[in-house]
Parts: sequence; C-alpha cells; structure tokens
Amino acid sequence: MHPSSKPYANEQYSEAQPPPYGNRPIATGFTPATGARYAAPQALVPWSTGLFDCCSDRRNCCLTCCCPCVTFGQIAEIVDEGSMSGTASATIYALINATTGHACMYSCLYRQKMRSKYRLEESPCNDYCVHCCCESCALCQEYRELEKQGYKVVMGWQGNLQQNRGVAMNLTPPTNEPAMKR
Repeated sequence: MHPSSKPYANEQYSEAQPPPYGNRPIATGFTPATGARYAAPQALVPWSTGLFDCCSDRRNCCLTCCCPCVTFGQIAEIVDEGSMSGTASATIYALINATTGHACMYSCLYRQKMRSKYRLEESPCNDYCVHCCCESCALCQEYRELEKQGYKVVMGWQGNLQQNRGVAMNLTPPTNEPAMKR
C-alpha cells in the first residue's frame, strides 16, 4: 500500500490507532469515550415477502385497500410495542390523510422503525418512495413481515403478550459478538 493512499496518512496516527471520532464506534471494538464494547454490525436481511405479494393474504389485502388506517394502526401498535394503541395510531393516520392526503409521510416512519428493529433491507427503494407510490402494498408487506416474525397482528400488542404468557416478544434479534482472537 502506498503511504499516501493510507486512510491515516497523517504521521500522528497509525492504522492500529485511528484518529478519534467522538463517541462513534471505531474499528477496535470499543467506543472511544467509554471504552465499552459494542456489537459488530450485522448484515441486512431481505423482507420475507415481496412488495407486490399482496394476494398471498387476500383478507388483509382487501382490508388495506378499503381502509388502510386499520392496517396501519395494527402495524404501529406492534412496532411501538403497545406504547400507543392501534386505534389511536389509526385515528392519527386517518386525520392526516383526511386533512393533507399525505398519510404516507407518517406511515413511512413506521417502516423505517420496523426495518431498523429487524435489520431489513431498504428495498425496492427508500421508505418514503415505497409508501408514497405503493401505500397499500407497503402496509400489506409490513403486516406480512410481522406475521412471519411470529406476531398475530390482529390481536395487537397486548393480545400477543397474553398469548405468550406475559413474555414480550423481542423485536430486536440478539446480537452475536465475534469470538476474541489473539
């Protein structure tokens, strides 16, 4: 490697000791300020179903096409882990849609939350475009993804808790720390 092509060509730092970047994790496996370990980022996974696989669940597809606020409310309640009821989320969605016609701006935020929690790929394009162009398909895909993750979305957060004997389902998969090497 040519010295000028090194990422840390400055003599003050070496490749073993990169320059500090605030509290952002660096390649050593520690956060600079606290020295605490962090989990290595894991690869993003694809959605379990495609955006246009709506016909695989005709009941949900029909409901979402006729009344997307209901499906959105169910999704939002699970993603928010019950901090807001599905009815409240559905009402907010319906009010935004009735007043501005742009409920997709609100619903795309929940797609982002869901992707973050499950480390899902941003596909086939960014979240806003998916919701803006294919709102019903996006909601159906999110609904199916939660079903594949083990939730019975129609039961809501509390219903899923009761069915699982009070044990909350973990929306964030466990992280695997790499083995230490000498």
